[in-house]
Amino acid sequence: MSAPLIPARLRKLIGSIGVIAILLGWIWAFTSLYDHLPLNRAVHLIYFVALGMGWILPVIPLITWMGKADKPLDVGQR
Repeated sequence: MSAPLIPARLRKLIGSIGVIAILLGWIWAFTSLYDHLPLNRAVHLIYFVALGMGWILPVIPLITWMGKADKPLDVGQR
């Protein structure tokens, strides 16, 4: 017996709220850690590049889940 499917609209609403929550947490952690960095341009560059792109990794599974179809497409038998 399979679990009931969540409708696509509800999945997208839940996922959107989840993405916003992850981004807010990421921004909070990002700005909190910045105060503890040494005053060095190279360190700042690496920090901003890594953490500026790093939020994507935790969000990918959520976006994948949001994009699932409600049910498989019926392509018919040939």
